[in-house]
Amino acid sequence: MKHLVDHARAFPRRAAARRPEELSRLAEGQSPHALFVTCSDSRVIPSLITGARPGELFELRTAGNIVPRHDQPHPAGETATIEYAVEVLDVADIIVCGHSHCGAVGAMARSEDLTALPAVRDWLRQAAPLPDGIDSGPPDVAEAVQSHVLDQLDRLRAYPCVARRLADGRLRLHGWFYEIHTGSVLAHSAHADAFLAL
Repeated sequence: MKHLVDHARAFPRRAAARRPEELSRLAEGQSPHALFVTCSDSRVIPSLITGARPGELFELRTAGNIVPRHDQPHPAGETATIEYAVEVLDVADIIVCGHSHCGAVGAMARSEDLTALPAVRDWLRQAAPLPDGIDSGPPDVAEAVQSHVLDQLDRLRAYPCVARRLADGRLRLHGWFYEIHTGSVLAHSAHADAFLAL
């Protein structure tokens, strides 16, 4: 923890010395290019993967990059984040990025007993069930994660604000798969119906 605290203490001096105009611009408001929906996993760092500067990505991080249904009976922070990104920030793109070695998707694929983790269990129940025949054996659970990413894109398409903007061409959806062990990013190609290298 000490190195994190030391960095936070030194950050204002370093940032002001290197990019004073950028900090001033950020104080005026935000206008991100994309909403980046990904897992809470500490190994997945959107700005590191994309090279995004502060203010370029609006992030939504959830266990297993799950996009909850838009019509839940109770308010959800995730739903509010999506709505805000689309309706207020006017993002042009939404990226759903799953990753290899995902504990959440692996637990779903293997039907693990999560009795000892009731909040995790209940959260994962919100996800669409993975199709039969998904290979859950490999530790990277790539096939299961990629299928899960496509399900989350379908969930997004059901959001009224997303559906409207998709229909009039103001919004694009992207499915990505990040390989932790290689650093590679694959993107879903609708034409090939496969995840291909960016």
